[in-house]
Amino acid sequence: MTKTVRVRYAPSPTGFLHIGGARTALFNYLYAKHHNGTFVVRIEDTDIERNVEGGEASQLDNLRWLGITPDESVDIGGPYAPYRQMERLDIYKEHAEKMLESGQAYKCFCTSEELEAERDAQKAKGIAAPMYGGKCRHLTSEEVAAKEAAGDPYTIRMRVPADVTYNFVDLVRGEVSFESKDVGDWVLVKANGIPTYNYAVVLDDHFMEISHVFRGEEHLSNTPKQMMIFDAFGWEYPQYGHMTLIVNEERKKLSKRDESIIQFVTQYKELGYLPEAMFNFFALLGWSPEGEEEIFSHDELVKLFDEKRLSKSPSMFDKTKLTWMNNQYIKKMSREEVVALALPHLQKAGLLPEQLSEEQHVWASDLIALYHEQMSFGAEIVELSSLFFTEEIAYDEEANEVLAGETVPTVMAAFKTQLEILESFDADSIKAAIKAVQKETGVKGKNLFMPIRVVTTGQTHGPELPNSIALIGKEKTIARVGKFAE
Repeated sequence: MTKTVRVRYAPSPTGFLHIGGARTALFNYLYAKHHNGTFVVRIEDTDIERNVEGGEASQLDNLRWLGITPDESVDIGGPYAPYRQMERLDIYKEHAEKMLESGQAYKCFCTSEELEAERDAQKAKGIAAPMYGGKCRHLTSEEVAAKEAAGDPYTIRMRVPADVTYNFVDLVRGEVSFESKDVGDWVLVKANGIPTYNYAVVLDDHFMEISHVFRGEEHLSNTPKQMMIFDAFGWEYPQYGHMTLIVNEERKKLSKRDESIIQFVTQYKELGYLPEAMFNFFALLGWSPEGEEEIFSHDELVKLFDEKRLSKSPSMFDKTKLTWMNNQYIKKMSREEVVALALPHLQKAGLLPEQLSEEQHVWASDLIALYHEQMSFGAEIVELSSLFFTEEIAYDEEANEVLAGETVPTVMAAFKTQLEILESFDADSIKAAIKAVQKETGVKGKNLFMPIRVVTTGQTHGPELPNSIALIGKEKTIARVGKFAE
C-alpha cells in the first residue's frame, strides 16, 4: 500500500447493531488490520428524530464483544475528534458557506408543499426518479436577500455540474460510472442547519483522512453526490468498495422485518452464541479465502483477508451453517467454559434456582456436560435437557413402536428389580444393572437398550444412557419404570 490505510465504520444510532452493520464493520476492520492501518468508528447522529436511546452503546458494545475493536472512536477519542457528527456542526457550516460563496451551492426557499407537488407532477408524467427542477437555482442576490429578510426558511442545495461523468474503480465491482444529468440539485444542509448524510460524510472522510471505504451496495448511488463535494474542494477521493447484499435462504434481500432470521447481534449474544464464531461466520458472509477451510481464528482472518476475494454475488445468510460453526467452537471449550455458557440459560428458564448449592451445581455441570458435543448455542441446553425437568413423559409414535416390542415387558420388569437393589446410583452402577438385565433375560443390543431409554427418558435418541439415568435420579427413574409396568 502506498497510502496509510485508514477506514471507518460510521453507523447511525437509529437502531441496534444489525448483522449487515456488523459485516460492514468487520470487513473494514479486517482490511485495516491486514494492512497495519487504523480502524475508526464514528457516529452519524444527524437524523435526530430517529435516533434511539441505547443505539450508540449497542453499536460500540457489540462491536467490542465480537472482537472488532476500534483504534479511534467516540468513547476512546483520537487525533481527529470529535467523532460524533452533531459535535462537528461548525465544520459543516463553515464549508457550506464556502460553497455558497463560490457559487457551487445555493439557497433554496421552496416549501415542502411545493417540492411534493413537483414530485407528484413528475410521477404523473411517468418519470420514475423525480428530481428537483432547480426553481431557486437562478435567484438573484437581491431576491435571496429579500426572502431572507422576510424570514423565509431555506435549505442549501448543491449546484450539480452539467455534463460531468463520475468514474471510479470500485474495489468490489470494478469500473463504475454515473452521469451528473441523472442527479438533481440535492440538499446539503437542511432548513434546521443540520447537514445531510451525503454532505457531512465527505467532510468527515476528508478531515479524518479516510483512505478506503467499504460499505453496502445500497450506498453505490450515493457515490457521485459525494464525489461532487470532493471535487468542489479539490480533495482526493477515498477508494470505494461496495459489498453485495445479504439475502435470506429464499435468495430475497434481507429485510429487518424478515422474522426467519435473527437480525441483531445482541440477540445472538443473549442466546449464547460465541463471539469468536460470529466473527468467523460474518467474515465468510461475502468473502472467501482460498481452499476449503472454514474455521479461522481472529489472527488467521486478519492475515488472510484480501479485498480481491470479496464476492460480486449476493451473500446468503445460512442459519444452518452458523449453528454448525458455533457448535465447532463450543466443542473446543473446556467443561468449565461450557457450563458457564449454558447454566445461566437453565436459570433464566426457571429450571434451576439463581443460587445453587454445591450439590446442585455438580448436578447441573454433569447435565450440561452430557450435551457438550451436541450443543449449538447456550440457550439450546433448555430444549436439549428438557427430559430432566419433566415429570410426565409423553411417548411419540417412534417411541410407541419401540415399546410395542415383544420382549419389552420382560426387560423392563427385570430392569426395575435391578434398580431397586442398587446401593449407589451412578453411571457405572447403572451400566452394571443393564448388563445384569441382559444376562437374566437374554435380550441384548437394540432390543435391550431402546426400551430402557424410551421408558426412562421418553426419547429414542440421546446422550450416554447410564449417565442420563444417573442424572434423572433413582426415585424418578423407578417411578417412570413403574408407571410403564402399570
